[in-house]
Amino acid sequence: MDQLQAIRAFARVVEAGSFTKAADTLGMPNATLTKSVQALEAHLRIKLLQRTTRRVSVTPEGAQYYEKTQRLLKELDDVDASFSAAQSRPRGHLRVDAGSSIASQVLLPALPAFLARYPDIRIDMGVSDKHVNLIGDNVDCVIRGGELTDLSLIGRQVGSASWVTCATPAYLRDHGTPKHPSELEQGHTVTHYLSTRTGRGMPLNFAKQGEKLEILGERSVGVNESNAHVAAGLAGLGVLQTFRYGAAPHIASGALVPILEDWRPAPYPFYVVYPSNRYVSNRLRVFIDWTADLFAALE
Repeated sequence: MDQLQAIRAFARVVEAGSFTKAADTLGMPNATLTKSVQALEAHLRIKLLQRTTRRVSVTPEGAQYYEKTQRLLKELDDVDASFSAAQSRPRGHLRVDAGSSIASQVLLPALPAFLARYPDIRIDMGVSDKHVNLIGDNVDCVIRGGELTDLSLIGRQVGSASWVTCATPAYLRDHGTPKHPSELEQGHTVTHYLSTRTGRGMPLNFAKQGEKLEILGERSVGVNESNAHVAAGLAGLGVLQTFRYGAAPHIASGALVPILEDWRPAPYPFYVVYPSNRYVSNRLRVFIDWTADLFAALE
């Protein structure tokens, strides 16, 4: 038995909650992973996992073994990294997850320059406004907006994005241009961004000289994906509040017109987030630094 491989296989099953998912993320056949975990259990003479047809759960002994071996694996990663030539030339595979607009309008257009600088790094990018399970899905980092609430994760704020409230010229011609946010509650429709967690429409936020307002308004359509949200606004379906970087090309072309510019809410913070128990490799470190530089250019 390759005990180190077996420990890593066991850890991935715990994190993924599934033998099949763990095998996929490790790039090994399901049968090989299963035999590896079974060999580890036989070696330890304890049951680490309880298997049913529907799910995999960790036994109390398995939970203790996972916690102790995770510390050992992290120390081993630290030792390997300190002696690795990759410290001077970052290399390897990065799994990154980002929201739709951040990926399509910020990260991907700039990625050729990053890969030219670090040709030995390969990136797989998951793109969705839905929040992923970093540990279960074996993701190295995610780029997300809003304040951090999960204490098991570490986040570095890489920047922020300013907001803009806008509508099409045709919409404003038909409904009038509001001078105060409260006017959006009567005679106007709003294109809502729907929370991917709750499914509810997010209110439009406004702030001016210490006064803060939340306006829900009458929803014309709700969309739970950021690029489609802008597309709904471009279709004239209602007033749109979105990140300025996403609307900027459409404002420049005249397709969207900013409104209520003196009622801007505070910029929205963005973080690169990664699990607290995961070693920050050199390739992840340079990616985080590069992302911070990209966001600095947005401000």
